[in-house]
Parts: sequence; C-alpha cells; structure tokens
Amino acid sequence: MSRVAFISLGCAKNLVNTEQMMALCRDAGHTLAEEPEGADVVVINTCGFIDSAKEEAIDNILAMGELKKRRRLKKILVAGCLSQRYQDEILDSMPEVDGILGTGSYSEIVSAIDEALANGTPRRFGSIHAPVEELDRVITTPPYTAYLRIAEGCDNRCAFCVIPSLRGRYRSRSWESVLGEAERLAARGVKELIVIAQDITRYGADNYGRRRLPELIHELCKLDFHWIRLHYLYPDEFDDALIDAVASEPKVLKYLDIPIQHCNDAILRAMNRRGDKAYLTELLRKLRERIPGLVLRTSIITGLPGEGEAEFDELCDFLRWAKIERAGVFPYSPEEGTAAARMENRVDEDEARRRAELLVDVQSRVMDEYNERMQGETVEVLCEGFDAASMGYVGRSYAESVEIDGKIYFSSERDLAAGEFVNVRITGVMDGELTGEAVGEGDAV
Repeated sequence: MSRVAFISLGCAKNLVNTEQMMALCRDAGHTLAEEPEGADVVVINTCGFIDSAKEEAIDNILAMGELKKRRRLKKILVAGCLSQRYQDEILDSMPEVDGILGTGSYSEIVSAIDEALANGTPRRFGSIHAPVEELDRVITTPPYTAYLRIAEGCDNRCAFCVIPSLRGRYRSRSWESVLGEAERLAARGVKELIVIAQDITRYGADNYGRRRLPELIHELCKLDFHWIRLHYLYPDEFDDALIDAVASEPKVLKYLDIPIQHCNDAILRAMNRRGDKAYLTELLRKLRERIPGLVLRTSIITGLPGEGEAEFDELCDFLRWAKIERAGVFPYSPEEGTAAARMENRVDEDEARRRAELLVDVQSRVMDEYNERMQGETVEVLCEGFDAASMGYVGRSYAESVEIDGKIYFSSERDLAAGEFVNVRITGVMDGELTGEAVGEGDAV
C-alpha cells in the first residue's frame, strides 16, 4: 500500500479530524509517514477562518508543490475548511493540488487517495449538516494529553464569523459516543482531557432538548483523568448548574475559555452577540466569586465596522477592570460571506491593527500583575519534558492550556518524566513566562 503523510493546520478540532483520517488510512493498510518527503500522498487539513490561516494553508500547499516538483512526493490532497470555502478556486489556481475534500467528507479520505493515485482528481463534498460521524482516531498528542470533541458546527451566527458556512449547523455527539470515547482515552493513560467544540456550552440542546454539559462534566470526572480542561464556553450559555459543576469538581481545571469579543453594547449587537456589557460584567463577577483561583481566557476583535475611539477606549477600560489573564487579540478582517463584510463605517485596516497592538499592551500589564501575584505560590505542574535551552524542565499548570498559553520552566533535584505531575514553587519570570523549582520529592503528585 501507499505511504501517506498528514499536515494538520488550525485548531484542535481540525486536529481531531486529521487523527480520524489517519486512522482510516491505517485501517485501509496504508503506512502513515512521519514526513511528507518521500511519501506517496500528503494530506493537508487546512483552516480557512481568517486571512492568516488562509496564508498558512497556501504556504504549506506551495511547499508541498516544491517537493512534488523534485519528485519527492507524488500527490497532494487538500482537506478541511479552506477546501470547503474555496471549492472551485483551489483546483483552478493551484495546479500542484491533485484533489480536495470538504469538511463533510473526512470519512472519504481513503477513496480520495485511491482516486488520486490512479491519476484522477477527487472532489469530495458531503453534507456539512450531517450527523457527526463516529470514527476511530490515531492520537497524535503526547500520551498524557488528548482532545475530546463533543460537537461539530455552530449556530451562533456571529456577524464576523464564517464558521457556520464551513462546519455546518450545531450537532452534538450522542451521550454514549462521547462517554465511550472518554473511557477509551482514560484507558490509554490520558491524564489531561481537553473538552472541545465550537461551543461546548450548547452541548445536548439540539438532540436532547436541553444543555447537558454540567451532567457531562460530572460523568467525565468519574473516569481516571487527573485534569479536565474546558474550551470555548459562550458567555450567554452559562447557568448556575454549569458554574457549580466547574466549582465543585476537583478534576475540572479552574481555567475557562470564554470568547467575549467586545464589551460595547452597540458593537456586540453589530456582532450579533447575545448579552450586553452589564451581562458580561455580572457574569465575570459571579465566576470570580464562585470559582476561587479562576483563570480566564478570551478572544477580542478590534476594528469592527462602527468601532470608534470611544468604543475602543471602553474596551480597554473593561479589560483593565476584568483583568482577564489570557487574551487573544485580533484586528478585524472582512471575510466574504459574512454579515460584517457588508457593513458600512469601516475602520481602516492599519487602525484596526494599531488598536489590536494597544490592546495587547493593556493585556501585557494584566499578565505582569498576574505573574507578580504568582511569586512564591506553589502550583501543580504537568511536566512536558526536559528543556535543553533552559537546562531544566518545562510544563504547564492549570493556568496554561496546551499550545495557546505559555509554559512554566523549573528546576528539579530528581529526574522527571514527561506526563508526571509535580508541585512547583514559582520564583521568577523569564520573557513573560513563569519560572520555579520543584518542591521536594515527597511533594510530587
């Protein structure tokens, strides 16, 4: 059979789809190649959400095209969001691409490979609204960490976002499928389970008639995980049951990723976001009060059409008050097919970027305050291995999620293995990231 390599771009949800395609190829008898060079086929699973993601995808396609020219690669297949978004343009404008698959056709990867190797040009575009397919995965994350995707698609219809047209309507996986996969991951020795979806707070509302995330959290905590991390909780979907589940379960990390995007009421309405500044203010106050030690992550957009200096200043003041510890700040870019792309009162792109940079400065001061508060504290850290550059170990506490946040660099008098939990006393800061020392052997977790 053939040697097939995979390149996964974009978010963790995309990575899950890549892992599913890898399992299908493995089960069909193909060999999974670690590198594209020398492979028969490379499958590039792309993101097509914003301009930077599109550019990354195109750069990867062109790089694989160079391998193909040098006869170090035979075929290139492009899958995922970029393919779904530009179904005609990719094959027309990029002759190095041999076939494309949309986000509704990941399960067709084997037949697409066969067709490409037979010198055909596969085009696979199944329904993006179909029920979530239950497929096996080849876990590519370190053995101690894995993602659990509980739903696909999105119904939020934010004015700036193209995701619903790429991923379809919101579809929860069945209760049995989610828990069955979680049990298998626990049995594999996964210690950090990261629960993901475009919006995990809505889980169950579509196929059970009610939101079931709090119930799911309690069930997952019965399994043999050490940490359970929750990603992408929409602010308008919070209720007391969800807050209580996070607060009461020791395995659930007191780290919540809640994309607020803005705080000004008029901008929130223009974004088609539910809730207003008063609601966000009360929600953050309630979360801080009921979940001691809570660390928050959010996403912010600057420069949406209609945002003037007053609205931007209000956003800066809000972040100074809220002291959200982690924030991804993005200048608005008009995405074709979205409601925001048709809005008037555009903000100049350079101005949107300038505002994003100013907001990063605000956020940096918030982070400096957080790092200062952490000095002398002892935190539980998941060791990710030895870091040669710092001549010590590197890991993450509950406050640092995989890939998107920083690390903790620390020394230890004993040898540590990746995947081991250890208590670390924070003693300093290095380039904005915390440093420390492992507390004696008897304090290892």
